Amino acid sequence: MKRIFLLGFLLIQTLLFAQEKWDIQFYNEVVNREVFIYADNKEEMPMSAQFQFKLKNLTSTLPNDEIVVIPPKTRKFLIAKLAPIKANEGNSFSYSNSYNFGNALQETFDDDYIYSLPFEKGKTQSIFQGYDGKFSHQNEFALDFDLKIGAPIVAARDGIAVVVINNNTRSCPDISCAKYNNKIIIIHSDGTFADYSHLKYQGAIVTKGDLVKKDQLIGYSGSTGFASGPHLHFAVFINRIDGKRTFIKTKFKTSESEATLLEEGKSYTKNY
Repeated sequence: MKRIFLLGFLLIQTLLFAQEKWDIQFYNEVVNREVFIYADNKEEMPMSAQFQFKLKNLTSTLPNDEIVVIPPKTRKFLIAKLAPIKANEGNSFSYSNSYNFGNALQETFDDDYIYSLPFEKGKTQSIFQGYDGKFSHQNEFALDFDLKIGAPIVAARDGIAVVVINNNTRSCPDISCAKYNNKIIIIHSDGTFADYSHLKYQGAIVTKGDLVKKDQLIGYSGSTGFASGPHLHFAVFINRIDGKRTFIKTKFKTSESEATLLEEGKSYTKNY
């Protein structure tokens, strides 16, 4: 019986990050009559993928729609093995997949971590939109710091810069402008991400892959993207395969407290 192998391959990237091209590759190798599907992930963070298979006379070690997490800086990571059911019959396969950054299966994180205020020592800044804010933070644990254009932004926690978008100049107070956000996204040691958004044009001074230390200068505030004025949008989250985020409440050290949740309408001083 003639053996037939038909490969169809579709990559779907989350529209929220259409500006970013992830350095990940999926491919397959045929050994005897078995098919091995692999991934090379050159990113500094895990990537999550979800597959849909169409199989004829083959079984897969990875069920349809099950999410697989590919570790960072990994080559030839085995995604699935396809094996014949009946040895003397023809077989074929095709598959499609979608993928996104981060460990989409993650549920635990360091809930006790104390963040540093993301602005300069000696400054006092207000929170003009807090958790579940009415303008753009519905169902989000995100904070908007009232930073003027060009104000220094420092890292609230150690990590690695995994997204740096720096070239946008446009803004408007509508969600349609979210694609114009200049931003830095940093992955932390517990797998969570911090989003620093609305930086000014060419406002980031770190590049993708840089190790970032807590309180290190990473960029300058602006008003790009979905913004009605200059500010720093800050949020910590776990990313999901469909681009949705599980937001995490973050405690900060301030001049008045060693660990506090920041509230909308209040001002906080950094004395460290």
